[in-house]
Amino acid sequence: MANHVSFPLLLFIIFYRVSAGRHVSVQTGGSITIPCSYDQYYINHVKYWCKGTHWTHCSSVVRTDHPKSTDRASISDDITQKVFTVIMTDLEPDDSNTYRCVVEINGGTDSMIQLLYLSVTPGTPELYVDQQEVTGVEGGSVTVHCYYTNSGDMKWCKMGGDCVSGFSGTLNGTSVTLKRTSDANNRTVLTVTMSGLKMENTDWYWCRVGELEMPVHITVSQQTATQRAFKMTSTTQDPTPQQPSASPTAEPVQTDNTSQGAEGNMEEVHQRSVKVLLISLGMLVVVTAGILVTWNMWRRHKDNKAKDQTTNNSVDPFPEADDDVTYSTVILQHKTQLKGQTKSAEPDDNVVYSSLALQVTTQQRAAAAQ
Repeated sequence: MANHVSFPLLLFIIFYRVSAGRHVSVQTGGSITIPCSYDQYYINHVKYWCKGTHWTHCSSVVRTDHPKSTDRASISDDITQKVFTVIMTDLEPDDSNTYRCVVEINGGTDSMIQLLYLSVTPGTPELYVDQQEVTGVEGGSVTVHCYYTNSGDMKWCKMGGDCVSGFSGTLNGTSVTLKRTSDANNRTVLTVTMSGLKMENTDWYWCRVGELEMPVHITVSQQTATQRAFKMTSTTQDPTPQQPSASPTAEPVQTDNTSQGAEGNMEEVHQRSVKVLLISLGMLVVVTAGILVTWNMWRRHKDNKAKDQTTNNSVDPFPEADDDVTYSTVILQHKTQLKGQTKSAEPDDNVVYSSLALQVTTQQRAAAAQ
């Protein structure tokens, strides 16, 4: 008998998928942060996160009046932004279910403000981001990478507000570009870039591809005086920055999920300063080494010259005769010729001369007497 699905069951499946609202996919062991926006009227009400396919059987998981009721879920309420957030960690396949953001109404029916279906899968999620918290600087830009394997329309939506689809658009006066590329791991990537950030852009956004969505929180902070100075310097050096391409076939751009405005300029100026410092230090080392080598060579030359002069001045080529030394006739003849030109060399009784030396001495005396 052929397998078939009954008409009532088919209607139930269709209704279930439609009523599930947002669809979020998370990997086993991972975590997810879900924002729930509410009306000003509910600021002082208790909010809670419940689990269950049917609204009448939705059991509370965590509540704002008991924020730590479970080890794997927590809740916090920001009454300034009118958003309460739920964080679920260490997710398991059994956590796959329909969840609801609910406001408790004392003496009446609780108000459901958001419906979400959470799918926990052991493999790679169908849609995910690197991180759900991204920071930027006023006047700068941020980039978010949404990795996906499913198909459908690509959108970047502000929670409770408008969406940007196609290749570009604006949200609250801020430029938004969408670009579909592939990374080094052959993953399809939707790259979302928000430029010209304003303080009011601080909010929750949803990256949406088909029926899947993933929330991302953008925080915009004010520039410091140092950041403004760096930005002005960088703008002067590079007055025509390249704008991101909106072509769906463009090559992927290697970016990260951090602010790229004044912080990027600060990083660029810092790198240039480091390069200049390293070059200066290198030149200083070379000059110092040259000076040391030259000075060492000059000192050695000076020491050698002084040594030669000392040796020449201390050596007597003709030392005085020692009475106890017997000279050869040749040495004595040479010495007598040098010293005897002005003074006759008297024979030394203590020196024993050879016959040849005596003959030379006699001849010298006779010549002197004449």
